[in-house]
Amino acid sequence: MTTGMPEMQPSVLIIDDDPLHLKIYTWILEREGYDCRTALVGETSVDLPQDASIQLVLLDYRLSSRLRATEVAQRAKEAYPDVPIVVLSEMPWMPDDMNQHAIAFINKGNAKRLIETVAAILDRQSASSPA
Repeated sequence: MTTGMPEMQPSVLIIDDDPLHLKIYTWILEREGYDCRTALVGETSVDLPQDASIQLVLLDYRLSSRLRATEVAQRAKEAYPDVPIVVLSEMPWMPDDMNQHAIAFINKGNAKRLIETVAAILDRQSASSPA
């Protein structure tokens, strides 16, 4: 029996300094049913959406701006205090300076791992949230 109300899709915020990467990650995750928002990192700023429905942040580690990923992660934590951050990077392991900000690391280019990690984190969140 359906209630007639559309089911809420989990909302993911993707933060990167490359518009093409934002499009690629959005495409990958929207195909899996996620609602994606994006934030393009500029030379010295990033405009984070004022959206209380964001449930997960994906953050590119290597930014070509003056902003470092740790600074962007701190801003994301201030904007969305209870939202987990996942780091995207070409590095083979989680960069040490991101350990205090992120709960997971995904190697760029591994779409299957991206989907699995996002699903696992969001499933854990929904299981621990009161109904």
